[in-house]
Amino acid sequence: MTKKKKKVSKKKQSFGKKKKLVKKMKKAPVGKVVKKSGNKSLERVTTGIPNFDGLIQGGFEKDSTNMVVGSSGIGKTIFATQFLIDGIKKGEKCLYVTFEEKKERFYSNMLKFGWNLEECEKKGLFTFLEYTPIKVKAMLEEGGGTIESIILKKKISRIVIDSITSFELLFEDELAKREAALALFGLIRDWEATALVTLEESVDEGNLHSRALEFEVDSIILLYFVKAKGARQRRFEIVKMRGTKHSSKIYIFEIENEGININKKFVSSK
Repeated sequence: MTKKKKKVSKKKQSFGKKKKLVKKMKKAPVGKVVKKSGNKSLERVTTGIPNFDGLIQGGFEKDSTNMVVGSSGIGKTIFATQFLIDGIKKGEKCLYVTFEEKKERFYSNMLKFGWNLEECEKKGLFTFLEYTPIKVKAMLEEGGGTIESIILKKKISRIVIDSITSFELLFEDELAKREAALALFGLIRDWEATALVTLEESVDEGNLHSRALEFEVDSIILLYFVKAKGARQRRFEIVKMRGTKHSSKIYIFEIENEGININKKFVSSK
């Protein structure tokens, strides 16, 4: 083979590689931001929370387990549902698992934000599953159960468990809680879905009391009320997020007609 032919051959190979790369880029899943870290690509799943994704490099890491912690009425369920709505808008199949909420009441409450979950359910994009903590305990012993069947059959990509508080109360000591949490989050990772769990707990500005769950989740987001200028103010902070360069500042957030909105102006640094 002549030198000229060799050069042409190399050009063809180079063009072929570029063509394959373009095809891969075009096939990137909708709603998932791809971030590169060195030679490794990390897929990011957007949350749908205005001004939030910019604080966590574009979204949650794909297939991660994330936890939102806060007291009753702070907005945990709204945060979690907004995350699912973002997926539904992009054609993703989403699952909402609850231990306490009744379906009719939940649908009615979320309709106030313009989220018609009944319509989403009819389209096959949303599944509501009322589950008792005892059933979850049995699921861990069986290694899957009903939840796993739904996830695999419907190809669920986003999961919310709201809330995990009742489940945690089934176990008396910290070691048992941690072992159960390890088993539960291990199952979630096997399902290859991005999960968000909520925990009802009074947060003292950055201090989380539930140590058993803290070690097993990939990220922790705290929501809390603070007295400021004679009124209560909603604030949030990200205290942990594996594999992510996240903001360490404290931000104000508000619950508006279309859900949670993060105020870009931070309150203070940690």
